[in-house]
Amino acid sequence: MLRCGILYRGNLCRLGKGRSILASFCAHNPNSGNLFAPCNLGNRDYDFGRLSRFPNSIAQKFGIVQAAEFSREYSSGNVKSDELQEWAEDIEYLDESGSVIYAGKGIRSVEPGLDDHVMAGGIKKPLSNAAAVEKIVEIVKRWKWGPEMETQLDKLQFVPSMTHVVQALKNINTASDALLSLFQWTKRQPWYVPSDECYMLLLDELNRIRDFERIRSLLEEMICDMSDNGISSFSACNRVIEYLAKAEKLEVSFCCFKKVHEAGLKIDTQTYNSLITLFLNKGLPYKALEIYESMEATGCSLDSSTYEMMIPSLAKSGRLDAAVKLFQEMKGKNFRPSFSIFATLVDSMGKAGRLDTSMKFYTEMQGFGHRPSATLFVSLIESHIKAGKLEAALRFWEEMKRAGFRPNYGLYTMIVESHAKSGKLEIAMSVFQDMEKAGFLPTPSTYSSLLEMHATSGQVDSAMRLYNSMTNAGLRPGLSTYTTLLTLLANKKLVDVAAKILLEMKAMGYSVDVSASDVLMVYIKDGSVDLALRWLRFMGSSAIRTNNFIIRQLFESCMKNGLYESARPLLETYVNSAAKVDLILYTSILAHLIRCQDEQSEKHLMSILGATKHAAHSFMCGLFTGPERRKQPVLSFVREFFQGIDYELEEGAARYYVNVLLNYLVLMGQINRGRCVWKVAYENKLFPKAIVFDQHIAWSLDVRNLSVGAALIAVVHTLHRFRKRMLYYGVVPRRIKLVTGPTLKIVVAQMLSSVDSPFEVSKVVLRAPGDSVLEWFKKPIVQQFLLNEIPSRADILMHKLNMLFPSSAPEIRSLSPLKPLAVVRA
Repeated sequence: MLRCGILYRGNLCRLGKGRSILASFCAHNPNSGNLFAPCNLGNRDYDFGRLSRFPNSIAQKFGIVQAAEFSREYSSGNVKSDELQEWAEDIEYLDESGSVIYAGKGIRSVEPGLDDHVMAGGIKKPLSNAAAVEKIVEIVKRWKWGPEMETQLDKLQFVPSMTHVVQALKNINTASDALLSLFQWTKRQPWYVPSDECYMLLLDELNRIRDFERIRSLLEEMICDMSDNGISSFSACNRVIEYLAKAEKLEVSFCCFKKVHEAGLKIDTQTYNSLITLFLNKGLPYKALEIYESMEATGCSLDSSTYEMMIPSLAKSGRLDAAVKLFQEMKGKNFRPSFSIFATLVDSMGKAGRLDTSMKFYTEMQGFGHRPSATLFVSLIESHIKAGKLEAALRFWEEMKRAGFRPNYGLYTMIVESHAKSGKLEIAMSVFQDMEKAGFLPTPSTYSSLLEMHATSGQVDSAMRLYNSMTNAGLRPGLSTYTTLLTLLANKKLVDVAAKILLEMKAMGYSVDVSASDVLMVYIKDGSVDLALRWLRFMGSSAIRTNNFIIRQLFESCMKNGLYESARPLLETYVNSAAKVDLILYTSILAHLIRCQDEQSEKHLMSILGATKHAAHSFMCGLFTGPERRKQPVLSFVREFFQGIDYELEEGAARYYVNVLLNYLVLMGQINRGRCVWKVAYENKLFPKAIVFDQHIAWSLDVRNLSVGAALIAVVHTLHRFRKRMLYYGVVPRRIKLVTGPTLKIVVAQMLSSVDSPFEVSKVVLRAPGDSVLEWFKKPIVQQFLLNEIPSRADILMHKLNMLFPSSAPEIRSLSPLKPLAVVRA
């Protein structure tokens, strides 16, 4: 019999002569550890399975009896009996004093990896799950990870199961590398079966150390395991998405969600909620709606958290009908809506202008026992103000104060400005005073609204008190405040006060040129020319400039009111500022000259015409000079002037100039020069449809669009032309018409009646047969008449044209800016 002495707890073991295995001792002494596993002797690792390689001196030093050939063989019961005779000796296990601890057969009929038991002598003892798990945990903790750990796991003396692995994963409190290594080794074993619980444990550990990259890769392994083994779902897949969503890994979590969804796996409500929360927190409500729609499409049930998130999200994104539908569905499932849901629906409906629905939710909210918050009151007041329902807004205002909420600065401002803009002066001022008593300093916009309201109602004193209160409070009035106040003062014709405010505005650093010009335009439009001139002088003394357009408007107002002495300096200012006097402005001055009855005024007007420095003035002066000074005939002189006109831009202005000029020439008795002007104007197609030759049927002259002087010149010149055509060429039409219109009919008829014309007067036309006109043309007096020898009676008539027919006065031009005369010639 072999005897063996055992040193307990790390002491040396002494073995007998025979070759033996200490399995039975291990089974009865669990605290002794695995005698066949490597053990530590003096901080050095030794393997009893390799003791045959130790020299005798080392063996003797540690008290180890070494056999000549030491090896281990295990049996599962399939080995022949004659092979076991050498191993049938009994072995006694001794303690340090030499007492026998245990004696038994030395044969261990167990083969690792095949048997699920151990031998205690000749008795088979099943290996407990706890012992198996403890062994796996011991190996993993010792070797951590790598090939060595896998080698030791391969040498396990039992066949593990997934239950053992799961329990081992629960008991290993070490780095994630060891857990993953054990899991990867398990996956390569033939007995491996995918386990949801196993994946859960790994995910929990990886989430603890925030290794989200490995979590993502573990999801791919799960999907492969499920497809290879025909598993329909893993709760661990949802756990992956939840962990990534809670870690705010936006792109990764959504990518994993798509993979799980495309794999046809079931996603639970909690996972959907985590994704929806993530997208809402990231400010991506439409992406959250996409997740929600996917949730609906898969038939996943919604819980109260889903409703709490989706109803406000749908409402804020404008999908109000969908939010209401979801709200009704929530109530149908007996979920109690929270205050935030009601507040969002009331606010969103109010902002969308659906006040009736908003009030319905507000009433229902109170029915559920929710008390309105200050923010909700502000939303209700704001929505009703925007809808113009100020009375309802005031009711909520009072209800808010009764509920104990103190209106804030913005709400006071909103109430004051809304009532101010709607013209409710008393309410606005009352709230404004409450605002000041509450310690809130009104904004410049609030003051501006009140000023505008007082300006509209014409209350200058109240507006000035508000302005003084604003400046005394140290507030800087805005540009709109100054503009409103200056407009009010200008309308009230308070020039001195307006000048004071303008100077204060300039001292504040604002540009005052535009505001001062606006005040000047108010006076011009109002016809207060004296005040306008006074304001303009103030602007000049304060070095405030205005634009040429306003100078021109004021000049024309002076001309209209007969203030010619004040008009000339304005025109000189206009010309000296590099502004160009156009043909329309020159023509309007000439029209004033035609109507003038005072010799002194005529002198002023002639000086004003000269100050224009326009080419038309040089042309008109040239008409009244002799041929020796002009050095060319009148007709050539007129043609030269009209050739310099840009008809693309000034055709309308040229037509207006011809009308007024012909009036002037007729009144001055310059009939021949007037005929030259009419002839050249007709040649340049300024009046293209005035003369019409309809073969032998009818010839006509249309003077409806001409002034009185232009109409008389046109009639004389055209009849002279008709006479030459009929007498020299023998062409006689059936009839001749003079289309005059109701205004010029009397003038033309009286002029022709002085020479006994055959023309009959109807409503707007003078007509006569061609034969009668031919006989009339043969009379000497008619020939003299058509050659400009107008009788004195007609001459007197022409001098009274301005008084009899005011339509010959210049056109009354509006105060709006001129439109470009880009009229293309026909």
